[in-house]
Amino acid sequence: MVLNSLLLFIPVALALKWYGANPLVVFAASALAIVPLTAIIGRATDNLAVRLGETLGGLLNATMGNVPEMVIGLFALHRGLQTVVKASMTGSILGNVLFILGVSLIAGGTRFDVQRYNLHLAGVNAKLLLLAAIGLIVPSLFHFTSGSDRRISLEISAILLTAYVASLAFTLVTHRRLFTRNEPEGPMETGHEPWSVGRALGVLGVTSLALAVMSEALTGAVEPAAKLLGLSPIFAGIFLLATVGNISGLINAVQFARRNRTDLTVSLTLGGGTQAALLVAPVLVFASHWLGHPMDLLFSRFEVVSIAIAVLIGRHITIDGESNWLEGMLLVCVYAILGVGFYHLNAP
Repeated sequence: MVLNSLLLFIPVALALKWYGANPLVVFAASALAIVPLTAIIGRATDNLAVRLGETLGGLLNATMGNVPEMVIGLFALHRGLQTVVKASMTGSILGNVLFILGVSLIAGGTRFDVQRYNLHLAGVNAKLLLLAAIGLIVPSLFHFTSGSDRRISLEISAILLTAYVASLAFTLVTHRRLFTRNEPEGPMETGHEPWSVGRALGVLGVTSLALAVMSEALTGAVEPAAKLLGLSPIFAGIFLLATVGNISGLINAVQFARRNRTDLTVSLTLGGGTQAALLVAPVLVFASHWLGHPMDLLFSRFEVVSIAIAVLIGRHITIDGESNWLEGMLLVCVYAILGVGFYHLNAP
């Protein structure tokens, strides 16, 4: 109910943009309007996932959770904000693997002493995340040693998309039994009467359209708003755009953890970070050429190190197949430490 009341910010944000209000106010209103839209997308996806089980449901939630981020990224690219878009990719990985997973483990750990999840699921997601990190880091290493070449970003983007398709085949077809072996019987609990498939798809369509309109307003205000706040473009992308785009994932992951559906939580968070690199980033690279604002996969040195840190600690935390609230707190602390570093990095 509280989130739904934020839908009132949709006309407010559009009116503020039309009147040419302060960019910071437009950005804040647009972000508040996007929050309930992403939550609605998450709820519709949750209803579609009811009949799919833990693994497929987690995959669907992770995929649809990245829709807001992709839409926001496309509008940002249309405005030529390549640096901000690349930073939002870094932010999505850090946010999913460190912050969202950490908050979820805290939320679940305060209700259950120990939570357990499918080791195969966590292992595959961790390995894919490692591949994704390599795919994002190599272009930067190539640039640091041999100079810039945008073609390498296109080629690696194609490889990342191929890896994503292969991971779907592995999870959903050839080795599906490994991921469904320990799933609880019966439908997933949603906390409300399940929607019909038609209603869920209709809600997704309308909400996605509204999200596109609000994303256009948000991306138009993000750069001037960041300057007013004294933030660098990289910080704005990692901690502003990425956070807004991942609101749905945060809400769903916490809810799943509180219900002790930890397989879904792990799939949604690690899977969300993986999909940001294997699916969203390559799609945005190819789309950027079509939009006339080519984007590469060259990240700053600090972004490269941060991605590596997130992947390593995410793998270390999930390697044993069980979690508690302290592990969640450690992940959030690492995220906060990196946030301090990015705040002081290249401050305008």
